[in-house]
Amino acid sequence: MAAKTDPTPSNAGDAGGVGAAEDAGAAEDAFDDADYPAYTMGRAAEMIGATPGFLRALGGAGLITPLRSEGGHRRYSRHQLRIAQRARELVDQGTPIEAACRIITLEDQLDEALRANEQLRARASAQD
Repeated sequence: MAAKTDPTPSNAGDAGGVGAAEDAGAAEDAFDDADYPAYTMGRAAEMIGATPGFLRALGGAGLITPLRSEGGHRRYSRHQLRIAQRARELVDQGTPIEAACRIITLEDQLDEALRANEQLRARASAQD
């Protein structure tokens, strides 16, 4: 569930020309990319109605692994925030954080197994 490793386009310091056009394209791609680590810890916590400590606990439990900026600050993607939001919902219902992380992991594994099963059924139907 880790995000991409380099959120900065390679030519981010270019002042114009082709580099600027490429930067604009990279920026548009980042807006559309659910895995782009766009949110600071404070903003991410605010968005899901949790504390920064809650996000750190999710990281410690291995549920989400935020990217680190060059300065060492945690950065979260929209995908990671959806996972953190689900964990917060479970914890708010009284589920211990470790159990919430396990539940979410199992839900993800089940979803993946169901997708794989559906693909196998589609292939089998196509062969008939």
